[in-house]
Amino acid sequence: MTTPALLPLSGRRIPTLSPGASSFTHHRATLRLSEKFILLLILSAFITLCFGAFFFLPDNSKHKRFDLGLEDVLIPHIDSPKEGKHGSGQVIIHGQGGHDENRHREEEESLRNKIRADHERALQEAKEKLRKSRKEVKAEIQTEKAKVIEDLKKKEAGPKPLPPVPMPKVVGVSDGEPPEADAKEKRDKIREMMKHAWDSYRQYGWGHNELKPLAKKGHSTNIFGNSQLGATIVDALDTLYIMGLHEEFKDGQEWIEQNLDFSVNAEVSVFEVNIRFIGGLLAAYYLSGQEVFKIKAVQLAEKLIPAFNTPTGIPWAMVNLKSGVGRNWGWASAGSSILAEFGTLHMEFVHLTYLTGNPVYYQKVMHIRKLLAKMDRPNGLYPNYLNPRTGRWGQHHTSLGGLGDSFYEYLLKAWLMSDKTDTEARKTYDDAIEAIERHLIRKSNGGLTFIGEWKNGHLERKMGHLACFAGGMFALGADGSPDDKAGHYLQLGAEIAHTCHESYDRTVLKLGPEAFKFDSGLEAVAVRQNEKYYILRPEVIETYWYMWRFTHDPKYRQWGWEAAQAIDKYCRVSGGFSGVKDVYSSNPTYDDVQQSFFLAETLNHFIDAVQTLLSPPPERHIITAESMLRRKPSSRCSGNVDFDKTECSVFVFLLSYKVRLKYL
Repeated sequence: MTTPALLPLSGRRIPTLSPGASSFTHHRATLRLSEKFILLLILSAFITLCFGAFFFLPDNSKHKRFDLGLEDVLIPHIDSPKEGKHGSGQVIIHGQGGHDENRHREEEESLRNKIRADHERALQEAKEKLRKSRKEVKAEIQTEKAKVIEDLKKKEAGPKPLPPVPMPKVVGVSDGEPPEADAKEKRDKIREMMKHAWDSYRQYGWGHNELKPLAKKGHSTNIFGNSQLGATIVDALDTLYIMGLHEEFKDGQEWIEQNLDFSVNAEVSVFEVNIRFIGGLLAAYYLSGQEVFKIKAVQLAEKLIPAFNTPTGIPWAMVNLKSGVGRNWGWASAGSSILAEFGTLHMEFVHLTYLTGNPVYYQKVMHIRKLLAKMDRPNGLYPNYLNPRTGRWGQHHTSLGGLGDSFYEYLLKAWLMSDKTDTEARKTYDDAIEAIERHLIRKSNGGLTFIGEWKNGHLERKMGHLACFAGGMFALGADGSPDDKAGHYLQLGAEIAHTCHESYDRTVLKLGPEAFKFDSGLEAVAVRQNEKYYILRPEVIETYWYMWRFTHDPKYRQWGWEAAQAIDKYCRVSGGFSGVKDVYSSNPTYDDVQQSFFLAETLNHFIDAVQTLLSPPPERHIITAESMLRRKPSSRCSGNVDFDKTECSVFVFLLSYKVRLKYL
């Protein structure tokens, strides 16, 4: 039966009207249930549309970037006219001015248009693919397949041979005897400590990154990812070589040849694997001439290059060795990169370019320097955090200790490594040190010179153990300092050395805490429990070494020997050497970690700090870096050895990797 609503008008029955009766007596007074439901749906959809428009459509007044959860990645966010972009395709640099708001809008619109064009091009390519016949598509697949097979064959054939380069002559590393019996006895003791550390690792942790000397098993941290890369083996090679432990060196070389593989699914710290692995391998290569070390260093460097794939060219802190995906530490000021990490790549990457002929390594690190040169610096200081996506500084925290330290060291050594021709590096170093001296360096009420930390315009009167390296750096950089201030910086280095020695001497174990305060009547003493530990760090011993070399004051050798005795007494265990958790306790507990840098740096510094490898000068006077690193006016790398510029570069590189050449 059909309903009246579905009949044509001519077929409908129209009821007759009778007087007194209601019109259209058969007309329904209410809607059917299904019709009510349809109307309700329409009303609901209309309300949803209105609310959706209110809450979800973009606000043009605030539409400054595409909000995809990745801030400033696609369309950089412009906060003020001071932050802008120079020309097409360049990164935004924090602190640059001179751009008006209209320029910003034009640049943003240009970026949006580019994205739209890329999208349309991709759609067009997809349409063209669909128009192709099955035969054409099959032919393309075969071509791609052949290309993949060819790439696999190239990979199986091994890497392209590295170009031959002249091997610089490295002198002064052959084993010799100290002229003093007392010095020989101390030297032999340091060598025995190295043997104990190495043999324990060889027995209990071989192939692991580090050692747990109490548990007597391997140990690793997140800086090495989840892979066993033998960090202690690579890191300790140069120390083994200069101590004359050639059998141990050979064992390490064999392990590297047979087991060291960087094609692993591991997320590693770019900074740590650069200084410990690339630096360690290159130092071993320059010392021994064994090609395997150079080859492995280049293989690892290629794995690190993807870390530089950021909008600014500032590398990520971590990179996956297999996938090349990078990221930053979550705790680092909203995902910033760290000054001491991306600023401590220069020397290794310059040498990689020299050894391979590939300019990409040099270009990557020079780009970092040039980008930093364009940026404004609050109070002339370099903050420790820089966002690699936006090119803006993170938290305004500056220190010469953790997070900042080696950035300044590498500037100075880049100048030395260039035979003092890299004046840009020297000026950057001088300007930075001038600002640090103005804002961070103070003298305590008790007369101790210390280096504090600058946090958002406020000086925190606390110095870290890591900052104690600066005493040696000031001494090394004294020669060549502006305004004839060589004497001033050598004296500053001596004052920092004295302060750091006091931080050791004021503890029960005669070992320095991780950080120490100069406040509320306390000087060179740790206050918090989590700052009282000692993890076999080398920085204080490094400064002793530099000060002994530049001044020949015997107190520095004595201080170094006292520290070596304290480590042997309180940190030595049957399975190696361990850090301690409280240097103010006569019964310390161990952290059960033998750090790779203990073998690579701390013991390396000791072996030279306790020896007399130079006769004292005829008159007591300050020996500047110039007299230590001079051969003739055109090249000033060594006092007694004829170095060309390449050899000068290698010399400073080895100096940086704690290879203390004996003619110094």
